[in-house]
Amino acid sequence: MDVQDYCKNVEIELVGWKAKLYDVVRKADKMYTGQKEKVVPLIGDMQIMLEELENRVKTLEKECPTKWSPQQNDIEGRMTSLRDRWTDMWGKVSMGDIGG
Repeated sequence: MDVQDYCKNVEIELVGWKAKLYDVVRKADKMYTGQKEKVVPLIGDMQIMLEELENRVKTLEKECPTKWSPQQNDIEGRMTSLRDRWTDMWGKVSMGDIGG
C-alpha cells in the first residue's frame, strides 16, 4: 500500500474516532460534576491524540516519502494508544453515567 492510500485509510478512521469522541463530549456535558470529573481528562487526552494523528497524516500526504514505515509505525502506535485510552475511559464510567 502506498503512502497516499494509507493516509486516506487513517483519515477515514480518524473521522470515526472524532464522531465517537464528539458523542461522548456531548453526553459528558449532561453529567453531574462528580461523573464528569472521571472522563474530562481522558476526553482531553484523546482530543490531543487525534490532533497529533491528523498532523502526522497531513504531513505524510504532503511529503509522500518513499520510506515512510517509521511514520506508519508511529501512527499505528498512537492509534493503539487512542484505543487504550478509549477502553480506559469506559472502565471509569458506566453507560448510565453518560446517558446510555
